[in-house]
Amino acid sequence: MKDILNVKNLSMKFDNKVIFKNVNFKLKEGSMTALLGPNGAGKTTLIRILMNLLDPTEGVFKFDKEIRLGYVPQFRNIDEDYPLSIKAFVGLNAPTIKTKRIKDHIKHELEETNLLEIQNTRMGKASGGQKQRAYLAQALLDNPNMIILDEATASLDPRAKEELMNLLKHLNEKHQMTVLFVTHDLPLAKKYMKEYLYLNHQTAEQGKMQDFKGDYE
Repeated sequence: MKDILNVKNLSMKFDNKVIFKNVNFKLKEGSMTALLGPNGAGKTTLIRILMNLLDPTEGVFKFDKEIRLGYVPQFRNIDEDYPLSIKAFVGLNAPTIKTKRIKDHIKHELEETNLLEIQNTRMGKASGGQKQRAYLAQALLDNPNMIILDEATASLDPRAKEELMNLLKHLNEKHQMTVLFVTHDLPLAKKYMKEYLYLNHQTAEQGKMQDFKGDYE
């Protein structure tokens, strides 16, 4: 498998506070990597840099030219009276004019994320797991071949977590989707992820998930 992300000597600080320094790692095509580390280690900061939302203080990173990024955010509470259906919400990530091709694409992603049967349910009435799968379906409309999930299973019940993770496993195995999963849930990471990237003490360590012995204290 080829390298699809190469990070060299990446450093980030805000004012005089160093978040991390001289971080080096690579991600391979089709890999499933857990981004781990205690609060304040810089996990979200690293993700924002990779998504070009922040400029690093030093260092460089480069994605393979064929990489198309998708992003699933942390669970967001949507008000009960939110009017859009799951289908309409997912469709927000599609062009305003819905051609047959676009409608078919939306239907396909609803089916892929096990939302087709409840597509007319209002997002405000959907469960936490259903909402997160709707965010995933939104991201999939852009046809990504790499997806970043930033604490996407936080606040979900155990069943909803398993549903989302099994979807990621399916996307990885069927579509060779590269997955970078930010999480504090070590048991979940060990069950579903194959590699880890551990941010702590301003640096990064990389390895096989089965060998992870990091300390969150």
